[in-house]
Amino acid sequence: MPNYSFDHIHLIGPDSDKTAQFYEKMFKAKIVNNRELDFNGTRILLGQRPPAEPATTSSSTPGYGLEHFGIRTDNIEAAVADLKAKGARFRDEIREVRPGIKIAFLWGPENVLIELLERKG
Repeated sequence: MPNYSFDHIHLIGPDSDKTAQFYEKMFKAKIVNNRELDFNGTRILLGQRPPAEPATTSSSTPGYGLEHFGIRTDNIEAAVADLKAKGARFRDEIREVRPGIKIAFLWGPENVLIELLERKG
């Protein structure tokens, strides 16, 4: 059986600098760079979308707010097989985004998008 752990949150908004400043001010998150915060050991990844693009309340179309969250596993192939056997719906299949990092996205309740990822090395 694969092991799982929480990996990150990815937030999308019209101004990633203001988003970073909010989390720094309110929760003492540390700004790593203009695309990442360290929230007491949890990564918050920041994305920016122009205000002219419509915001939505569903992860099926990226909007503002929580875009997806990531769950780490030590064996993505076994995890995907296990989750599919339990009835999970995947948006896409496993893909390697960088050497040592494989991901696949699945839908949670209320169409919350969940990134399953494996990091090697």
